[in-house]
Amino acid sequence: MKNDALRTQLEAEKVILIEELKEIGIVVDSATGEWEAVPEKQLPTADENDLADKFESYEERSDMLKTLKTRYQEIIAALAKLDAGTFGKCEVCGAPVEQDRLEANPAAKTCKAHMNN
Repeated sequence: MKNDALRTQLEAEKVILIEELKEIGIVVDSATGEWEAVPEKQLPTADENDLADKFESYEERSDMLKTLKTRYQEIIAALAKLDAGTFGKCEVCGAPVEQDRLEANPAAKTCKAHMNN
């Protein structure tokens, strides 16, 4: 898979991630790309169980937002590396990242030998 195809894959994932982020959060600082989860829209209630459920739902949304934001940042970094001509090099040893690894995860930062570092 050539870099053009990988760029297309990264750009497509970026669009999907932005939509998913917008479903559960809002941008609080566009300069840093900082997002914050927002509660699900529900009718107001004073019941303690409902309030606990809302809090739990908010915590779940915050966790999802964190995961999505991390992946979004990985995609942005990979696109920047493509632009800089440094894409596909292991951040640990500098060796080329294996093609099958890039095909599976175009935002991979390391070769297979260093994928758990």
